[in-house]
Amino acid sequence: MRARQLLAASIGLLAFLALAGYALDSAFVATAEDNLRQRLKAYALKYVDGIEFTRNGLLVPPYDPPDPRLDMPDSGLYAQVVMPDSTWGSNSTLGPELPQSPMLGPLEETFDVIEFRRADGSQNRAYRYGVGFVYAELGPDEEFPYTIYVLEDAMSLTSQIRVFRGALWVYLGSAGVFLLLLQMLVLRWSLRPLKRVIAELTRVQAGEAPGMSTSHPVELQPLTDSINAFIDSERENLDRQRNTLADLAHSLKTPLAVLRTQMDSGADDAALRQELDAQLKRMNGLVSYQLARAASSGHKLFSAPVAIEPHAEEIVRGLEKVYAAKGVLCEFEIDPAARFYGEPGDLLELLGNLLENAFKWARSRVLLTVKPGRVIANRRAGLLLSVEDDGPGIAEEDVVHILQRGVRGDERVQGHGIGLATVQDLVREYRGELQVKRSQELGGAHFQVILPPGL
Repeated sequence: MRARQLLAASIGLLAFLALAGYALDSAFVATAEDNLRQRLKAYALKYVDGIEFTRNGLLVPPYDPPDPRLDMPDSGLYAQVVMPDSTWGSNSTLGPELPQSPMLGPLEETFDVIEFRRADGSQNRAYRYGVGFVYAELGPDEEFPYTIYVLEDAMSLTSQIRVFRGALWVYLGSAGVFLLLLQMLVLRWSLRPLKRVIAELTRVQAGEAPGMSTSHPVELQPLTDSINAFIDSERENLDRQRNTLADLAHSLKTPLAVLRTQMDSGADDAALRQELDAQLKRMNGLVSYQLARAASSGHKLFSAPVAIEPHAEEIVRGLEKVYAAKGVLCEFEIDPAARFYGEPGDLLELLGNLLENAFKWARSRVLLTVKPGRVIANRRAGLLLSVEDDGPGIAEEDVVHILQRGVRGDERVQGHGIGLATVQDLVREYRGELQVKRSQELGGAHFQVILPPGL
């Protein structure tokens, strides 16, 4: 991960420095050429102030040129005055072979690059600025059109650009190396918490630590919380499976011992058959109890959201057939946004036991209410689920009693007495809360399940 991020950052940084260098280089070249143009233009205008013409059209050059180099042969700075019938050149034009420059119209300007041969025979380039004028000081009928050209060898500007480019790329290269080193340090520092998480997870896998620590950055806290919750859930599942097998073995040991004793006692066939029937019923009840307990598989992490209303309708349709003689009416108040985050089988177990209990004790009405619970940022919403009936209700002192395994609210009513205990176990495994109270709306029992926000 660090190598990929460093590679991506390096490519981005190199691209940025290349674009920045190109932009700075282009801006410098454009500025240097514009400054050169303005300087050559200033030389040309100074020539205009000093040039005179005689009546026969002869040019009288200025006594003092704008720059001393114009008096030095092949100095690199040249001046030309182009007239209709002739061309004048400064002393610096002695030696190099300059191309013939064209006449320009009044106040017409040009700025270009030309090729010429110097006195030593080398081929060179020069920047040329030209502007056209009309000399009219002799009178309106004696006007002389002319064009002034000032040329400068490109070597000077090329040398400046070369020096600038050398300095520019040295500075940009140094900045790039510094930023890459800084990026490496930043990546090393920013990924250190993730490296610590990997080390802790390795220790957990090796059995050297019970879980992830809580001293992690806020960005990694949901990840470590999820890992810890997953570890706890797996340990609970393993413990529950072990306990279920141990409880089942322990529960079956007594009936089996009774049967063995009865067979060894030499009892007659009728007594033995009667005892066998009784113990088989007892064993069947124990197996049903342990299977119901094992069926409540507990909180499954990262489960998809489960819609509640379709499952509730399926359960109620079955219960209405079982309790058709009572004519119980079940009403729904289910928020469409409410979702159960867990195993569909757990939802069926939860709703099935609560609704069956309500149908069993209701006189005529049952109310199922479901709505989203508490919400925490970056976590799945909780759930509020309640089932009410208009039956006799449950006394406050009997609440703890009926939630015990194998205990029925009324011994005269058929059942194993494990439904509400299974609900309580399921709610506890989802780290929720089961509240039992009297219904304010219907007057009977009111079972409310409160599931907290998930990871």
